[in-house]
Amino acid sequence: QVQLVESEGGLVQAGGSLKLSCAASGFSFKFADMSWYRQAPGQQRELVARITALNNTKYSDSVRGRFTISRDNNKKTIYLQMRSLKPEDTAVYYCYTNANWGRGTQVTVST
Repeated sequence: QVQLVESEGGLVQAGGSLKLSCAASGFSFKFADMSWYRQAPGQQRELVARITALNNTKYSDSVRGRFTISRDNNKKTIYLQMRSLKPEDTAVYYCYTNANWGRGTQVTVST
């Protein structure tokens, strides 16, 4: 079955950086579009970034220019490099593909 396992998030100071990864299994990874979503307390889950099977990328307005999504098909893993983090980036970050979700990982950005 499809499994998506996010790396551990963490606590970062504002302005800092953090890189998340999501290891995938149980499906044809190289043909799959992959996404990162996030959900802040009291907020709806929102798309952060998406990378297609052809490596086309899309970002939300709030992270464009600060976050970078990438993939390694050999490792069946996607990444989210987050830079210039802001307190409003605090959320649980989820890996997603084709109606399947990871368990999520907490990212907290302190002032």
